[in-house]
Amino acid sequence: MQDTKGDGRADKIVRFGPTKAEGNAGGTGVKIYNGYVYAETNDRIVRYKLPTDGIEPTAAPETVVSGLPLTGDHPMHPFAIDPQGNLYVDLGSATNSCQSQNRMPNVPGNKPCAELATRAGTWRYDANRLDQHFSPAERFVTGLRNGEGISFDSAGRIFAAMHGRDQLGQNWPKLYTLKQNANLPAEELVQLRQGADFGWPECYYDDVQKKLVLAPEYGGDGGKAVGVCAQKEAPVAAFPAHWAPNAMLIYEGSQFPSAYKDGAFIAFHGSWNRAPEPQGGYNVVFQPLVDGKSSGPFVVFADSFAGAIKQPGQAAHRPTGLAVGPDGALYIADDQGGRIWRVTFQGGDKTTGIAPPASPPPFAQASTSGNALPPEGIHPSAGASPLPIPPGALPDQVALGERIFQGQTAGGTCAGCHGTDGKGTAVGSDLTSGKWLWGNGSVKAITRTIAQGVAKPKNHTGAMPPMGGVPLSKADLAAVADYVWAIGHRNTH
Repeated sequence: MQDTKGDGRADKIVRFGPTKAEGNAGGTGVKIYNGYVYAETNDRIVRYKLPTDGIEPTAAPETVVSGLPLTGDHPMHPFAIDPQGNLYVDLGSATNSCQSQNRMPNVPGNKPCAELATRAGTWRYDANRLDQHFSPAERFVTGLRNGEGISFDSAGRIFAAMHGRDQLGQNWPKLYTLKQNANLPAEELVQLRQGADFGWPECYYDDVQKKLVLAPEYGGDGGKAVGVCAQKEAPVAAFPAHWAPNAMLIYEGSQFPSAYKDGAFIAFHGSWNRAPEPQGGYNVVFQPLVDGKSSGPFVVFADSFAGAIKQPGQAAHRPTGLAVGPDGALYIADDQGGRIWRVTFQGGDKTTGIAPPASPPPFAQASTSGNALPPEGIHPSAGASPLPIPPGALPDQVALGERIFQGQTAGGTCAGCHGTDGKGTAVGSDLTSGKWLWGNGSVKAITRTIAQGVAKPKNHTGAMPPMGGVPLSKADLAAVADYVWAIGHRNTH
Protein backbone atom coordinates (compact mmCIF):
# COMPACT_ATOMS: atom_id res chain seq x y z
CA MET A 1 0.00 0.00 0.00
CA GLN A 2 1.20 3.49 -0.81
CA ASP A 3 0.00 7.01 -0.14
CA THR A 4 1.10 8.91 -3.24
CA LYS A 5 -0.89 12.08 -2.45
CA GLY A 6 0.28 12.64 1.11
CA ASP A 7 -3.26 12.79 2.49
CA GLY A 8 -2.94 9.87 4.90
CA ARG A 9 -4.89 7.43 2.73
CA ALA A 10 -3.54 4.52 0.69
CA ASP A 11 -4.46 5.23 -2.92
CA LYS A 12 -2.22 2.56 -4.43
CA ILE A 13 -2.83 -1.04 -3.29
CA VAL A 14 -1.18 -4.02 -4.95
CA ARG A 15 -1.54 -7.67 -3.94
CA PHE A 16 1.20 -10.25 -4.47
CA GLY A 17 2.04 -13.77 -3.38
CA PRO A 18 -0.13 -16.91 -3.28
CA THR A 19 -3.82 -16.61 -2.42
CA LYS A 20 -6.11 -18.62 -0.18
CA ALA A 21 -7.64 -20.18 -3.29
CA GLU A 22 -4.16 -21.47 -4.15
CA GLY A 23 -3.84 -23.17 -0.77
CA ASN A 24 -2.05 -20.39 1.09
CA ALA A 25 -2.72 -19.80 4.78
CA GLY A 26 -1.01 -17.65 7.35
CA GLY A 27 -0.33 -13.95 7.20
CA THR A 28 0.13 -13.43 10.93
CA GLY A 29 3.59 -12.00 10.36
CA VAL A 30 4.85 -9.38 7.91
CA LYS A 31 8.16 -7.55 8.47
CA ILE A 32 10.54 -5.42 6.40
CA TYR A 33 14.22 -6.07 7.06
CA ASN A 34 17.45 -5.49 5.16
CA GLY A 35 15.85 -4.88 1.75
CA TYR A 36 13.30 -7.70 1.97
CA VAL A 37 9.70 -8.12 3.06
CA TYR A 38 9.29 -11.24 5.21
CA ALA A 39 5.96 -13.07 5.43
CA GLU A 40 4.44 -16.20 6.91
CA THR A 41 2.90 -18.71 4.51
CA ASN A 42 1.70 -22.14 5.65
CA ASP A 43 4.60 -23.91 7.41
CA ARG A 44 7.29 -21.40 6.53
CA ILE A 45 8.66 -17.90 6.70
CA VAL A 46 9.61 -16.55 3.27
CA ARG A 47 11.08 -13.30 2.01
CA TYR A 48 10.60 -11.21 -1.12
CA LYS A 49 13.23 -8.82 -2.47
CA LEU A 50 11.92 -5.26 -2.34
CA PRO A 51 11.74 -3.75 -5.83
CA THR A 52 13.80 -0.76 -6.93
CA ASP A 53 10.78 0.59 -8.81
CA GLY A 54 7.15 0.33 -7.76
CA ILE A 55 5.82 -1.29 -4.62
CA GLU A 56 5.21 -4.87 -5.74
CA PRO A 57 7.99 -7.48 -5.38
CA THR A 58 8.50 -9.30 -8.66
CA ALA A 59 11.12 -11.89 -7.69
CA ALA A 60 10.10 -15.35 -6.47
CA PRO A 61 10.05 -15.78 -2.68
CA GLU A 62 12.99 -17.35 -0.86
CA THR A 63 12.42 -19.72 2.05
CA VAL A 64 14.04 -18.61 5.29
CA VAL A 65 12.71 -21.38 7.56
CA SER A 66 10.31 -24.24 6.85
CA GLY A 67 8.69 -27.17 8.63
CA LEU A 68 6.93 -25.10 11.29
CA PRO A 69 4.08 -27.00 13.02
CA LEU A 70 0.60 -26.48 11.57
CA THR A 71 -1.63 -28.65 13.73
CA GLY A 72 -3.82 -27.97 16.73
CA ASP A 73 -5.42 -24.92 18.29
CA HIS A 74 -2.73 -22.39 17.31
CA PRO A 75 -1.26 -23.13 13.87
CA MET A 76 -0.14 -19.54 13.19
CA HIS A 77 3.47 -18.28 13.33
CA PRO A 78 3.79 -14.61 14.33
CA PHE A 79 7.37 -13.38 14.12
CA ALA A 80 9.66 -10.40 14.59
CA ILE A 81 13.21 -9.51 13.51
CA ASP A 82 15.58 -7.50 15.69
CA PRO A 83 18.26 -5.09 14.33
CA GLN A 84 20.89 -7.83 14.59
CA GLY A 85 18.92 -10.11 12.26
CA ASN A 86 17.60 -12.54 14.86
CA LEU A 87 14.27 -13.95 13.68
CA TYR A 88 11.95 -14.79 16.57
CA VAL A 89 9.00 -17.05 15.68
CA ASP A 90 6.19 -17.90 18.08
CA LEU A 91 4.74 -21.41 17.95
CA GLY A 92 1.51 -21.51 19.94
CA SER A 93 0.37 -24.57 21.82
CA ALA A 94 -1.47 -27.36 20.03
CA THR A 95 -3.94 -27.67 22.91
CA ASN A 96 -5.65 -25.51 25.50
CA SER A 97 -3.96 -27.04 28.54
CA CYS A 98 -2.08 -30.16 27.35
CA GLN A 99 -4.84 -32.62 28.23
CA SER A 100 -4.96 -36.04 26.63
CA GLN A 101 -8.48 -35.05 25.51
CA ASN A 102 -8.30 -31.40 24.54
CA ARG A 103 -10.81 -29.10 26.28
CA MET A 104 -12.69 -31.94 27.95
CA PRO A 105 -13.96 -31.63 31.54
CA ASN A 106 -12.01 -33.12 34.45
CA VAL A 107 -9.25 -34.55 32.23
CA PRO A 108 -5.78 -34.15 33.83
CA GLY A 109 -2.82 -32.75 31.96
CA ASN A 110 -0.18 -34.93 30.34
CA LYS A 111 2.94 -35.47 32.44
CA PRO A 112 5.27 -34.65 30.91
CA CYS A 113 3.65 -32.33 28.38
CA ALA A 114 5.31 -33.70 25.24
CA GLU A 115 4.19 -30.84 22.98
CA LEU A 116 6.47 -28.42 24.86
CA ALA A 117 9.36 -29.81 22.80
CA THR A 118 7.94 -28.31 19.62
CA ARG A 119 5.17 -25.89 20.70
CA ALA A 120 4.18 -23.24 23.25
CA GLY A 121 7.31 -21.16 22.97
CA THR A 122 9.42 -18.81 20.87
CA TRP A 123 12.07 -20.10 18.47
CA ARG A 124 15.06 -18.12 17.20
CA TYR A 125 16.52 -18.26 13.67
CA ASP A 126 18.77 -16.13 11.47
CA ALA A 127 16.82 -13.79 9.20
CA ASN A 128 19.82 -13.59 6.82
CA ARG A 129 20.09 -17.35 6.21
CA LEU A 130 18.00 -19.35 3.76
CA ASP A 131 16.63 -22.89 3.95
CA GLN A 132 16.70 -23.33 7.71
CA HIS A 133 14.53 -26.12 9.07
CA PHE A 134 12.46 -26.20 12.23
CA SER A 135 13.67 -28.36 15.11
CA PRO A 136 13.39 -28.30 18.92
CA ALA A 137 17.00 -27.13 19.16
CA GLU A 138 16.23 -23.50 18.25
CA ARG A 139 13.75 -22.96 21.09
CA PHE A 140 14.41 -19.63 22.83
CA VAL A 141 11.75 -19.66 25.59
CA THR A 142 9.07 -22.12 26.69
CA GLY A 143 5.74 -22.15 28.52
CA LEU A 144 4.32 -19.39 26.31
CA ARG A 145 0.85 -20.65 25.37
CA ASN A 146 0.27 -18.35 22.40
CA GLY A 147 2.52 -15.31 22.02
CA GLU A 148 1.00 -13.36 19.15
CA GLY A 149 3.01 -10.16 19.50
CA ILE A 150 6.80 -9.82 19.69
CA SER A 151 8.54 -6.42 19.87
CA PHE A 152 11.76 -4.76 21.08
CA ASP A 153 12.45 -1.66 23.16
CA SER A 154 15.29 0.83 22.77
CA ALA A 155 17.52 -1.18 25.13
CA GLY A 156 17.06 -4.36 23.09
CA ARG A 157 14.68 -6.06 25.51
CA ILE A 158 12.27 -8.51 23.86
CA PHE A 159 8.60 -8.52 24.82
CA ALA A 160 5.61 -10.64 23.82
CA ALA A 161 1.88 -10.66 24.55
CA MET A 162 0.40 -14.00 25.56
CA HIS A 163 -3.12 -15.37 25.25
CA GLY A 164 -4.10 -17.01 28.52
CA ARG A 165 -5.82 -20.38 28.59
CA ASP A 166 -9.57 -20.96 28.22
CA GLN A 167 -12.42 -22.82 29.92
CA LEU A 168 -11.49 -23.05 33.59
CA GLY A 169 -15.17 -22.91 34.48
CA GLN A 170 -16.45 -25.21 31.73
CA ASN A 171 -13.79 -27.87 32.24
CA TRP A 172 -13.55 -27.67 36.03
CA PRO A 173 -17.00 -26.63 37.27
CA LYS A 174 -16.37 -27.92 40.81
CA LEU A 175 -13.47 -25.49 41.20
CA TYR A 176 -14.58 -22.40 39.24
CA THR A 177 -17.86 -20.61 38.64
CA LEU A 178 -18.65 -19.27 35.18
CA LYS A 179 -18.15 -15.75 36.54
CA GLN A 180 -14.65 -16.74 37.66
CA ASN A 181 -14.12 -18.31 34.25
CA ALA A 182 -14.93 -14.98 32.61
CA ASN A 183 -12.22 -13.24 34.64
CA LEU A 184 -9.50 -15.89 34.73
CA PRO A 185 -6.76 -16.14 33.75
CA ALA A 186 -5.24 -12.80 32.79
CA GLU A 187 -3.74 -12.02 29.42
CA GLU A 188 -0.02 -11.28 29.84
CA LEU A 189 2.78 -9.02 28.65
CA VAL A 190 6.06 -10.84 29.23
CA GLN A 191 9.75 -10.16 28.71
CA LEU A 192 11.54 -12.88 26.76
CA ARG A 193 14.93 -13.99 28.04
CA GLN A 194 16.71 -17.03 26.67
CA GLY A 195 15.73 -20.14 28.60
CA ALA A 196 12.76 -18.50 30.37
CA ASP A 197 9.76 -20.67 31.30
CA PHE A 198 6.41 -18.85 31.59
CA GLY A 199 4.58 -21.78 33.11
CA TRP A 200 2.10 -23.13 30.57
CA PRO A 201 0.48 -25.64 30.91
CA GLU A 202 1.09 -26.12 34.64
CA CYS A 203 0.36 -22.52 35.63
CA TYR A 204 -1.84 -19.54 34.87
CA TYR A 205 -1.72 -15.93 36.08
CA ASP A 206 -4.39 -14.76 38.53
CA ASP A 207 -4.62 -10.98 38.19
CA VAL A 208 -6.58 -10.63 41.42
CA GLN A 209 -3.95 -12.40 43.51
CA LYS A 210 -1.15 -11.01 41.31
CA LYS A 211 0.63 -14.34 41.03
CA LEU A 212 0.97 -17.53 39.03
CA VAL A 213 -1.07 -20.40 40.43
CA LEU A 214 -1.31 -24.09 39.67
CA ALA A 215 -3.67 -25.14 36.87
CA PRO A 216 -6.37 -27.69 37.75
CA GLU A 217 -5.02 -30.16 35.18
CA TYR A 218 -1.82 -30.31 37.27
CA GLY A 219 -3.21 -30.49 40.78
CA GLY A 220 -4.51 -26.96 41.19
CA ASP A 221 -7.32 -26.40 43.67
CA GLY A 222 -9.08 -23.40 42.14
CA GLY A 223 -6.42 -20.77 42.75
CA LYS A 224 -4.77 -21.42 46.12
CA ALA A 225 -1.98 -23.85 45.31
CA VAL A 226 1.19 -22.46 43.73
CA GLY A 227 3.56 -25.44 43.56
CA VAL A 228 6.05 -25.30 40.68
CA CYS A 229 4.62 -21.95 39.56
CA ALA A 230 6.81 -20.22 42.14
CA GLN A 231 9.77 -20.97 39.84
CA LYS A 232 8.13 -19.70 36.63
CA GLU A 233 8.44 -16.25 35.04
CA ALA A 234 5.72 -13.79 36.05
CA PRO A 235 4.43 -11.23 33.52
CA VAL A 236 5.52 -7.61 33.26
CA ALA A 237 1.85 -6.57 33.12
CA ALA A 238 -1.54 -8.28 33.06
CA PHE A 239 -4.85 -7.54 31.33
CA PRO A 240 -8.48 -8.74 31.51
CA ALA A 241 -9.11 -12.39 30.72
CA HIS A 242 -9.87 -13.59 27.20
CA TRP A 243 -9.45 -10.20 25.51
CA ALA A 244 -7.09 -11.92 23.01
CA PRO A 245 -3.91 -9.87 22.41
CA ASN A 246 -3.32 -10.47 18.71
CA ALA A 247 -0.61 -7.84 18.30
CA MET A 248 1.79 -5.92 20.52
CA LEU A 249 4.16 -3.10 19.60
CA ILE A 250 6.76 -1.26 21.65
CA TYR A 251 6.52 2.36 20.50
CA GLU A 252 9.86 3.70 19.25
CA GLY A 253 8.48 6.53 17.11
CA SER A 254 9.04 10.22 17.76
CA GLN A 255 5.61 11.66 16.87
CA PHE A 256 3.71 10.76 20.06
CA PRO A 257 4.47 12.39 23.45
CA SER A 258 7.62 11.22 25.25
CA ALA A 259 5.60 9.22 27.80
CA TYR A 260 4.76 6.73 25.03
CA LYS A 261 8.41 5.97 24.34
CA ASP A 262 9.27 2.32 25.08
CA GLY A 263 5.69 1.57 26.16
CA ALA A 264 3.52 -1.15 24.67
CA PHE A 265 0.50 -0.79 22.41
CA ILE A 266 -1.62 -3.97 22.44
CA ALA A 267 -4.39 -4.80 19.96
CA PHE A 268 -7.06 -6.93 21.62
CA HIS A 269 -8.99 -8.92 19.06
CA GLY A 270 -11.91 -9.42 21.46
CA SER A 271 -13.18 -12.30 23.55
CA TRP A 272 -15.44 -15.20 22.64
CA ASN A 273 -15.58 -17.08 25.93
CA ARG A 274 -16.55 -14.69 28.71
CA ALA A 275 -20.21 -15.76 28.53
CA PRO A 276 -22.47 -15.38 30.42
CA GLU A 277 -20.57 -12.21 31.37
CA PRO A 278 -20.27 -9.50 28.68
CA GLN A 279 -17.57 -10.02 26.08
CA GLY A 280 -14.57 -7.69 26.28
CA GLY A 281 -11.60 -6.32 24.37
CA TYR A 282 -12.13 -5.22 20.77
CA ASN A 283 -9.82 -2.28 21.51
CA VAL A 284 -6.23 -1.05 21.54
CA VAL A 285 -4.65 -0.28 24.89
CA PHE A 286 -1.38 1.34 25.91
CA GLN A 287 0.74 -0.07 28.74
CA PRO A 288 3.37 2.42 30.01
CA LEU A 289 6.79 0.89 30.68
CA VAL A 290 10.01 2.29 32.17
CA ASP A 291 13.23 0.26 32.02
CA GLY A 292 11.21 -2.74 30.88
CA LYS A 293 8.84 -2.68 33.87
CA SER A 294 5.24 -1.54 34.24
CA SER A 295 5.11 2.11 35.33
CA GLY A 296 1.33 2.38 35.76
CA PRO A 297 -2.00 0.87 34.76
CA PHE A 298 -2.90 0.42 31.11
CA VAL A 299 -5.22 2.90 29.41
CA VAL A 300 -7.63 2.22 26.57
CA PHE A 301 -6.05 4.07 23.65
CA ALA A 302 -8.66 3.36 20.96
CA ASP A 303 -12.08 1.78 21.30
CA SER A 304 -15.50 1.29 19.64
CA PHE A 305 -14.13 -0.94 16.88
CA ALA A 306 -16.85 -3.54 17.47
CA GLY A 307 -19.76 -1.14 17.06
CA ALA A 308 -23.08 -1.96 18.72
CA ILE A 309 -22.37 -5.60 19.55
CA LYS A 310 -19.19 -6.99 21.09
CA GLN A 311 -19.43 -10.51 19.74
CA PRO A 312 -16.98 -12.30 17.41
CA GLY A 313 -19.49 -12.86 14.62
CA GLN A 314 -21.22 -9.49 14.86
CA ALA A 315 -18.47 -7.00 15.65
CA ALA A 316 -18.01 -4.47 12.87
CA HIS A 317 -14.22 -4.46 13.28
CA ARG A 318 -11.68 -6.41 15.35
CA PRO A 319 -8.16 -5.01 15.94
CA THR A 320 -5.52 -7.57 15.02
CA GLY A 321 -2.34 -5.83 13.81
CA LEU A 322 -0.10 -2.88 14.73
CA ALA A 323 2.72 -1.05 12.95
CA VAL A 324 4.53 2.28 13.19
CA GLY A 325 5.41 4.32 10.12
CA PRO A 326 8.68 6.23 9.58
CA ASP A 327 6.91 9.40 10.71
CA GLY A 328 5.80 7.82 14.00
CA ALA A 329 2.16 7.34 13.01
CA LEU A 330 0.48 4.24 14.43
CA TYR A 331 -1.34 1.85 12.08
CA ILE A 332 -4.10 -0.44 13.38
CA ALA A 333 -5.29 -3.33 11.20
CA ASP A 334 -8.67 -5.06 11.44
CA ASP A 335 -9.44 -8.56 10.15
CA GLN A 336 -13.22 -8.39 10.42
CA GLY A 337 -13.97 -5.44 8.16
CA GLY A 338 -10.63 -5.37 6.32
CA ARG A 339 -9.74 -1.85 7.39
CA ILE A 340 -6.48 -0.15 8.41
CA TRP A 341 -6.47 3.05 10.48
CA ARG A 342 -3.63 5.58 10.61
CA VAL A 343 -3.37 7.35 13.98
CA THR A 344 -1.41 10.61 14.20
CA PHE A 345 -0.71 12.94 17.11
CA GLN A 346 -1.99 16.54 16.92
CA GLY A 347 -1.48 17.68 20.52
CA GLY A 348 1.51 19.97 20.16
CA ASP A 349 4.78 20.02 22.08
CA LYS A 350 3.20 20.78 25.48
CA THR A 351 1.35 17.47 25.68
CA THR A 352 3.56 14.94 27.44
CA GLY A 353 1.30 12.64 29.44
CA ILE A 354 -0.83 9.60 28.74
CA ALA A 355 -4.59 9.71 29.09
CA PRO A 356 -7.50 7.58 27.90
CA PRO A 357 -9.59 8.88 25.00
CA ALA A 358 -12.35 11.34 25.79
CA SER A 359 -15.77 9.86 26.50
CA PRO A 360 -18.28 10.11 23.65
CA PRO A 361 -20.87 12.89 24.00
CA PRO A 362 -24.02 12.07 25.99
CA PHE A 363 -26.78 10.29 24.12
CA ALA A 364 -29.03 13.36 24.18
CA GLN A 365 -26.45 15.46 22.38
CA ALA A 366 -26.05 12.80 19.70
CA SER A 367 -29.76 12.25 19.13
CA THR A 368 -29.67 13.77 15.65
CA SER A 369 -26.93 11.46 14.45
CA GLY A 370 -27.84 8.83 11.91
CA ASN A 371 -25.64 6.42 13.91
CA ALA A 372 -27.33 7.04 17.27
CA LEU A 373 -28.10 3.85 19.17
CA PRO A 374 -30.54 3.18 22.00
CA PRO A 375 -28.85 3.22 25.42
CA GLU A 376 -29.98 -0.37 26.07
CA GLY A 377 -28.11 -1.55 22.98
CA ILE A 378 -29.34 -3.81 20.19
CA HIS A 379 -30.31 -7.44 20.78
CA PRO A 380 -28.48 -9.76 18.35
CA SER A 381 -31.74 -11.24 17.04
CA ALA A 382 -33.57 -7.92 16.67
CA GLY A 383 -35.43 -7.75 13.37
CA ALA A 384 -34.99 -11.43 12.58
CA SER A 385 -37.94 -13.52 11.45
CA PRO A 386 -39.66 -15.67 14.12
CA LEU A 387 -37.98 -18.98 14.78
CA PRO A 388 -39.66 -22.17 13.55
CA ILE A 389 -40.77 -24.59 16.25
CA PRO A 390 -39.61 -28.22 16.11
CA PRO A 391 -42.35 -30.84 15.71
CA GLY A 392 -43.88 -31.62 19.10
CA ALA A 393 -42.18 -28.67 20.87
CA LEU A 394 -43.64 -25.46 22.26
CA PRO A 395 -42.51 -21.85 21.73
CA ASP A 396 -41.81 -21.48 25.45
CA GLN A 397 -39.37 -24.38 25.27
CA VAL A 398 -37.49 -22.81 22.34
CA ALA A 399 -37.40 -19.51 24.26
CA LEU A 400 -35.90 -21.28 27.28
CA GLY A 401 -33.34 -22.90 25.01
CA GLU A 402 -32.33 -19.48 23.70
CA ARG A 403 -31.82 -18.14 27.22
CA ILE A 404 -29.63 -21.13 28.10
CA PHE A 405 -27.72 -20.80 24.81
CA GLN A 406 -27.02 -17.12 25.55
CA GLY A 407 -25.81 -17.91 29.07
CA GLN A 408 -28.71 -16.13 30.76
CA THR A 409 -29.77 -19.17 32.81
CA ALA A 410 -28.64 -22.69 33.78
CA GLY A 411 -25.00 -21.66 33.29
CA GLY A 412 -25.22 -22.12 29.53
CA THR A 413 -21.95 -21.76 27.62
CA CYS A 414 -23.06 -22.26 24.00
CA ALA A 415 -22.68 -18.65 22.85
CA GLY A 416 -19.07 -18.61 23.98
CA CYS A 417 -18.01 -20.88 21.11
CA HIS A 418 -20.86 -20.55 18.62
CA GLY A 419 -21.46 -16.79 19.03
CA THR A 420 -24.62 -15.11 20.26
CA ASP A 421 -26.04 -15.32 16.75
CA GLY A 422 -25.12 -19.01 16.41
CA LYS A 423 -23.05 -18.30 13.32
CA GLY A 424 -19.88 -19.69 14.79
CA THR A 425 -16.42 -18.52 15.75
CA ALA A 426 -12.91 -19.82 15.19
CA VAL A 427 -13.57 -22.49 17.80
CA GLY A 428 -17.22 -23.34 17.20
CA SER A 429 -19.24 -24.24 14.11
CA ASP A 430 -22.02 -22.27 12.43
CA LEU A 431 -25.33 -23.65 13.69
CA THR A 432 -27.48 -21.55 11.36
CA SER A 433 -26.30 -22.78 7.96
CA GLY A 434 -28.45 -25.92 7.85
CA LYS A 435 -25.32 -28.03 7.34
CA TRP A 436 -24.89 -30.60 10.09
CA LEU A 437 -21.48 -32.09 10.87
CA TRP A 438 -22.77 -34.61 13.42
CA GLY A 439 -26.05 -36.35 12.65
CA ASN A 440 -28.90 -35.40 10.34
CA GLY A 441 -30.06 -32.18 11.98
CA SER A 442 -32.99 -33.78 13.80
CA VAL A 443 -33.77 -32.81 17.39
CA LYS A 444 -32.76 -36.33 18.43
CA ALA A 445 -29.35 -36.06 16.72
CA ILE A 446 -28.73 -32.56 18.12
CA THR A 447 -29.67 -33.74 21.62
CA ARG A 448 -27.22 -36.65 21.33
CA THR A 449 -24.39 -34.37 20.17
CA ILE A 450 -24.91 -31.91 23.02
CA ALA A 451 -25.13 -34.70 25.60
CA GLN A 452 -22.04 -36.55 24.38
CA GLY A 453 -19.95 -33.54 23.39
CA VAL A 454 -17.47 -33.36 20.53
CA ALA A 455 -14.01 -34.47 21.60
CA LYS A 456 -12.50 -34.28 18.11
CA PRO A 457 -14.04 -31.50 15.99
CA LYS A 458 -13.98 -31.87 12.22
CA ASN A 459 -13.62 -28.25 11.12
CA HIS A 460 -12.79 -26.19 14.22
CA THR A 461 -10.16 -26.05 16.95
CA GLY A 462 -12.52 -26.04 19.94
CA ALA A 463 -13.60 -29.36 21.40
CA MET A 464 -17.03 -29.35 23.05
CA PRO A 465 -17.36 -31.01 26.45
CA PRO A 466 -20.54 -32.98 27.18
CA MET A 467 -23.43 -30.59 27.92
CA GLY A 468 -21.06 -27.73 27.12
CA GLY A 469 -19.30 -28.41 30.39
CA VAL A 470 -22.30 -27.60 32.63
CA PRO A 471 -24.78 -29.93 34.42
CA LEU A 472 -27.85 -29.32 32.27
CA SER A 473 -31.06 -30.98 33.41
CA LYS A 474 -32.97 -33.23 31.02
CA ALA A 475 -35.46 -30.39 30.41
CA ASP A 476 -32.66 -27.85 29.83
CA LEU A 477 -30.94 -30.18 27.36
CA ALA A 478 -34.20 -30.64 25.45
CA ALA A 479 -34.75 -26.88 25.33
CA VAL A 480 -31.27 -26.16 23.99
CA ALA A 481 -31.63 -28.87 21.35
CA ASP A 482 -34.97 -27.37 20.26
CA TYR A 483 -33.40 -23.91 20.00
CA VAL A 484 -30.42 -25.17 17.98
CA TRP A 485 -32.85 -27.00 15.67
CA ALA A 486 -34.83 -23.76 15.28
CA ILE A 487 -31.89 -21.55 14.30
CA GLY A 488 -30.63 -24.27 11.98
CA HIS A 489 -33.95 -24.53 10.17
CA ARG A 490 -34.85 -20.83 10.07
CA ASN A 491 -34.03 -20.52 6.38
CA THR A 492 -35.90 -23.67 5.38
CA HIS A 493 -39.28 -22.73 6.83
